[in-house]
Amino acid sequence: MPQRVPSEHQSFPSNSSRRYPSPVPGPLAYFITFRTYGTWLPGDRRGTADRGYNAYGEPRAPRDDFLRDYAQRQMSQPPFTLSDPMRLSVAATLARICEERDWPLLALNVRTNHVHAVVAATQTPGFVMNRLKSSSTMALRGQQLAAPEARVWARHGSTRHLWTEEQVALACDYTTSRQD
Repeated sequence: MPQRVPSEHQSFPSNSSRRYPSPVPGPLAYFITFRTYGTWLPGDRRGTADRGYNAYGEPRAPRDDFLRDYAQRQMSQPPFTLSDPMRLSVAATLARICEERDWPLLALNVRTNHVHAVVAATQTPGFVMNRLKSSSTMALRGQQLAAPEARVWARHGSTRHLWTEEQVALACDYTTSRQD
């Protein structure tokens, strides 16, 4: 699936072209990230976000082996990772959902343990993320790539507002070019 990445000549949707005008200007797009189930637990050595460590640009919560071990014991299944066929299914599904809902998909990268998407939408970022997660889960199950009872995604994810064209361009670049 070709990824739509902004060029220097591409303009992003302005608030005046939004389908549902708002008296308060909204973001140009959202940078949405969500992980697969059990692949990055609270207390992980890479750091995590929680109620006390969630401000943009601030450090993540530090490593906590006790918390990580506790979270691991609470898991109802092994961690869920995406195989290549699963990744292709998720990418195709996300592109289709965005097109059906008239949400410009500016960048997308489906990894083995997480998804990054830059999406312009008038709905809340939580709504957009939940729709993307649920649709991709249904597609994986419908194609028998995930068991009916499998937990595919971790709870919630990251939903960052992108207010400027520079922020959108940086998020698109990170999504398409800055993944190992």
